[in-house]
Amino acid sequence: MFVFVCARCDAELTVPLSEVSLPAHARQTYGNGVQLPVLMESGTFAVDPDPWGGPWRMWDEIDPGEAEARGIYAPVYALSDSTSGAIVIAPGDIRGTRLIPEKRGGACCGLDGADGPNMACEACDLPVATRVDDCSLWQAVRLSSDAVRRVPVDGVDAAPFSWAELAERGESTPPLEPIATWGGRFGSSHYWAWSPRWAAAAGQALAHLLVASGGQPVKVPDGLTADVFQRALDALLPAGPPTRRAVLAGPGEPSPDAGVDILLVPVHPQTGQTWAPAGPAASAYPVPLPLGVWLWLVSPQPYMPVPASGGIPQDVLRDDPLPPRPNHLFRADRGTFEHTLVRLPAVRSPWMRTVLEYLAQDRRADVF
Repeated sequence: MFVFVCARCDAELTVPLSEVSLPAHARQTYGNGVQLPVLMESGTFAVDPDPWGGPWRMWDEIDPGEAEARGIYAPVYALSDSTSGAIVIAPGDIRGTRLIPEKRGGACCGLDGADGPNMACEACDLPVATRVDDCSLWQAVRLSSDAVRRVPVDGVDAAPFSWAELAERGESTPPLEPIATWGGRFGSSHYWAWSPRWAAAAGQALAHLLVASGGQPVKVPDGLTADVFQRALDALLPAGPPTRRAVLAGPGEPSPDAGVDILLVPVHPQTGQTWAPAGPAASAYPVPLPLGVWLWLVSPQPYMPVPASGGIPQDVLRDDPLPPRPNHLFRADRGTFEHTLVRLPAVRSPWMRTVLEYLAQDRRADVF
């Protein structure tokens, strides 16, 4: 456990926090006027390895060698020149700070962090953090790595859960959820849609699936896994044999056989480590999925009818209304997909450049 203190005056700026991995949806922008919830669970923090926010430099201003040194292997629209290593926490866990009104940014319904750090230490006025809570953005506070430092706190640190414990106790993430909006013509409203968390998780995993394909078709398991990935894979990869096979694998699941090329596996939510198999499938390409998404894919939760009330006897289960469904096919989050893909060295291969050209021309944009 740690508290974060001001680098100038040592004032405490957070409650005690334990480190977890950065969520796959940390950089996601979702919809228009959407009220996204808090990114981080209270009492936790994650380190973002990449710079975030301004100042920005356009791609043609950056030497390719510098880009590769920063772990970026394909062109992007612009690169952030801010300090890397921000500490991401829940807004409710910040202490001893005040907002800087003139750093409101280009916000619509809240703060978007476009003007840089917008929170200062109350004790010494050093800008220490950026609060983000605008519409369509996950709510978070990003402590600047060069303005704070971490201090261990007394207490017993619990060991991370084992994979067996996570498989048994972990909470799965439903693929559908109600989405709240701001600022509509008739005020706030809700609609039922694919989960933003799933869209971001699929965007991250799809980038890895393309790399794992080697430019060949990929077949994923039928059902919800196919709903999430197969349409995008068929659109972005050439048709025809040979086809590479991807399966779900992880703790508590049967060991994959030697003929499997790609494994869809969970990421440990505390350590950020990707589950790794033993045996014949150890050489298969591991595609990371957030634990909650992976748990739902391996054990989908059925829609359960609820007991009827009123004139129907209590032992009769009502089978209506049908479970709500979104009004469109599943689409991966394009921003998360591109952020992941350009950071995989295999994106430099000739066949992958063709995919990037198609994406730049929006010829395959209907899968996002």
